[in-house]
Amino acid sequence: MNFAGKVVLITGASSGIGAAAAKQFAGLGASLALAGRNLDNLKQVASECSPGNKAPLLLTGELTNEKDTEEIFQKTITHYGRLDILVNNAGIIETGSIENTNVQQYDRVMNTNVRSLYHLTTLAVPHLVKTKGNIVNVSSVNGLRAFPGVLAYCLSKAAVDQFTRCVALDLAPKQVRVNCVNPGVTITNLHKRGGMNQEQYEAFIKRSSETHALGRPGKPEEVAQTIVFLASDDASFITGATIPVDGGRHAMCPR
Repeated sequence: MNFAGKVVLITGASSGIGAAAAKQFAGLGASLALAGRNLDNLKQVASECSPGNKAPLLLTGELTNEKDTEEIFQKTITHYGRLDILVNNAGIIETGSIENTNVQQYDRVMNTNVRSLYHLTTLAVPHLVKTKGNIVNVSSVNGLRAFPGVLAYCLSKAAVDQFTRCVALDLAPKQVRVNCVNPGVTITNLHKRGGMNQEQYEAFIKRSSETHALGRPGKPEEVAQTIVFLASDDASFITGATIPVDGGRHAMCPR
């Protein structure tokens, strides 16, 4: 796989799966636009991208703010003059069941995980049509299977999966591919940001040995490898796909 001459915009690139994807794209020659909320973290990610590439363009903002999203995208086009690949990775998780959730939680999760992705993609599509580029969305096994206690998150990721399929069909006549990855539990700071303390997080990770067929949680690099594959010409006949990268969790049933 070779991304020389390709421009890749990655959201949520300051940590976790987004950061891992940035490093892999950089190692394959891509020019990067990295968006996130924490500039210091973005700078650290940029420093870890393979030497010899142009320094990534670093973009800070809040994707739930339409002006920030528009500015992030416009700065990318102004800087590089094109866009080949959009990786919609930014997302949040919150716990809450139907008994203790509220519409404010629904709005927070859906605005970050779905509405901002919807908005950024609408901005990107005209440029992706020009380059016959592609989109990779980062969903979750929660989009494929139901889990208790994370209602808004599950809804948001199911929406991302359907968004992927619908946009793939919309853009297929123009040779723009759209796919998504569905990670299982992955070692990132997502769950801690979602409210887990250290003790809860350690117990959650330990339980992954039972809830994932391969007996462990995933690594950000493993998800990133699938993102890079889907974005590459090696996946030239794949569109509208939701690819589990979850150690078999999506296939498991209680016994």
